[in-house]
Amino acid sequence: MGRGQIVAVLQIGGEFSTDDDGRMSYYGGEAHAMHVKSDWTFKMFKHEISSTLNNLKLDSYVFKYFLPRNDKTLISISNDKDLRRMVDFHAESETTYIYVMKKADNRLMKSLISDSGTPANSALIATTPDGSKRQKICASWENAITGVGQVFEGSKEFRDALHKYAIAHRFHYRFVKNDSSRVTAECTDEGCTWRIHASKSHAKEFAIKKVSGTHTCESETIKSHRLASQKWVASVIKEKIRDSPNYRPRDIANDLHREYGLSLNYSQAWRGKAIAQKELYSSHEEACNQLPWFCQRIVETNPGSVATLEALEDSKFRFFVAFHASLHGFEHGCRPLLFLDVISVKSNKHWKLLAATSVDGEGDIFPVALSVVDDESQENWHWFLEQLKASLPALDEVTFISNGKNGLWDNVSLLFPNSHHGYHVSYFVEEYKKQLDDSWSEEVKDTMVEHLKKAIYSCKVDEFNQYVELIKAESDKLAEWLLETKPERWSDAFFKGSRLGQYTCSVSETIAEWIPSRYELSVVQLVDTIRCNLMEMMYTRRESSNAWAEVLTPSANQKLQEQMNKALTLNVVCSTGNDGNSHVFEVCDDSVNVVNINTGECTCRKWQLSGIPCSHAIAVFDRTERCPLDYCAKCFTTEYYRLTYAMPINPIPDVLVPTVAGDPSHGAALHLSPILTRRQVGRPKEKPADPRIAIKRAVRCSRCKGYGHNKATCKVPITA
Repeated sequence: MGRGQIVAVLQIGGEFSTDDDGRMSYYGGEAHAMHVKSDWTFKMFKHEISSTLNNLKLDSYVFKYFLPRNDKTLISISNDKDLRRMVDFHAESETTYIYVMKKADNRLMKSLISDSGTPANSALIATTPDGSKRQKICASWENAITGVGQVFEGSKEFRDALHKYAIAHRFHYRFVKNDSSRVTAECTDEGCTWRIHASKSHAKEFAIKKVSGTHTCESETIKSHRLASQKWVASVIKEKIRDSPNYRPRDIANDLHREYGLSLNYSQAWRGKAIAQKELYSSHEEACNQLPWFCQRIVETNPGSVATLEALEDSKFRFFVAFHASLHGFEHGCRPLLFLDVISVKSNKHWKLLAATSVDGEGDIFPVALSVVDDESQENWHWFLEQLKASLPALDEVTFISNGKNGLWDNVSLLFPNSHHGYHVSYFVEEYKKQLDDSWSEEVKDTMVEHLKKAIYSCKVDEFNQYVELIKAESDKLAEWLLETKPERWSDAFFKGSRLGQYTCSVSETIAEWIPSRYELSVVQLVDTIRCNLMEMMYTRRESSNAWAEVLTPSANQKLQEQMNKALTLNVVCSTGNDGNSHVFEVCDDSVNVVNINTGECTCRKWQLSGIPCSHAIAVFDRTERCPLDYCAKCFTTEYYRLTYAMPINPIPDVLVPTVAGDPSHGAALHLSPILTRRQVGRPKEKPADPRIAIKRAVRCSRCKGYGHNKATCKVPITA
């Protein structure tokens, strides 16, 4: 073999066994061959292993090898120096065996070896009364309690050792005294006299002072839940759940029975799994301490982005994020429209999401910024709008749409004095329905709602008054309530803002679909999940728009075509007037409408409200040989749509790496505690996994061989 290079055989998927003399042998699994060079870094080494093992992700694996002529001790490879040592040690060997092991298996190997270095397999075989043998991991715990004089760091460590000792010897115990300075426990069996007492000594050491009696009550299976507490079960199965998220409660119970001799029912295993999942996926305190680092990583990986964290009293905080791609897309391509919504995360009751969402030229949602807060309050909304204004300094005349709650009317007008602010139509309709008389029939209620919607979409004041009168004819009180809500905030006849035909926004439903409902995510995981979906959404829309050949987006092009069809029957009369203005025209249909080409207005007001020329304007364009595409709002063009999604959102590759509290590279750590909430009564609700998609077999006719019907309903004529 060439100098500085060895041949390595990768072993994966097998198991180790230990002989009586301590020698370890590997059996089962798969084997793959590769070269290892001495000038490789550990990162290059892992990359080559991953490529050899079909791009296997190695985050949860460790690498081990034996020294030449030594098969009793496994040596770890965890950095560049370890790798170079391995190559040097095996420079004269023909082959080197490298064992790719999961971290959980590695921890298990450590637990099977005693402190003296000899294997503990001989103690792992326990004989049951019927003569069968069962291997127990907990056999090494039989000597957790050795006797009088044994010293522990404190009462907690003593209780942990006592717990392991009871599991290994299969007996139940109860505490007679239990505090920080002394612990006394006794066996719960009536005929057993075993009793133990430990307390602090004069040297402030926690030691066992007295052990009386011997056990006569050991049983092969413990049928009590006292030893298998929920937290203990969670600590045992946590690493296995990390590797196998679909670890079933029934399998948990079977494994604990086989490995520890503990008999658990389904609900006990389920609760232990729930705690383990919460610790793995919802470590709020750890995640909150990661937020300063996360803010820094957002700005580093996505330059131009804004990520702000503000600590509050009572261990609360506010977190704001706006990616550069979203800010750029809103400023250069979206409609000048922002929906302000609050999003409740079903899987995480600790947080609320405040979101500012725009709409692209296709009418699809475009999230611009979001904030994680503990509650939807006036103060939090004011802070969110302040951060939004700082992120978009050029934002001046824009239209806001919201439900108006929690001081939004005042905050928006205060921070954005030149903007317009209107009601979210869906919210306003729901508020209107609450005012309907319960004595009315469903038919009358539906009619009243229809009158409201027509009043909302009325372009002229006369139309608006007509539908309000219809509502008033049924209920004066309802019409009075309607006028008190200020129609200039919700009706097209009075609203001064530019909604461009967009009245609702489904951002709450969209983001709710992005966030998994089975697990309670931390703030970092929550925001990064949204970031991943945003990244995919922007890439998909950017790629799909590359195939568009029209000047306008498909939906805008369809709307323009509908207006062009209506314009074919209209009559255009040039109306210069006394001022000699040749850009003003009268268009006749059921009524006379005046179109002003210079100002982009029509007295029907549909052109101004939608951003797409109305049929009257298009009739004028045909008369004057102008192109209607030149008079559409720029945000409806394909060019602006592509600008909306021109900038990508970059990934944050190390987002799951925990922040080290004392690491100076991460800056000053902000120590924040999780927001505590009261546990709800009863078993926590957990949605089942998404069912598999049911694939229905297509019905095929046996006579004509066609699809969609059978022989009995076949209408194809029979040929002679």
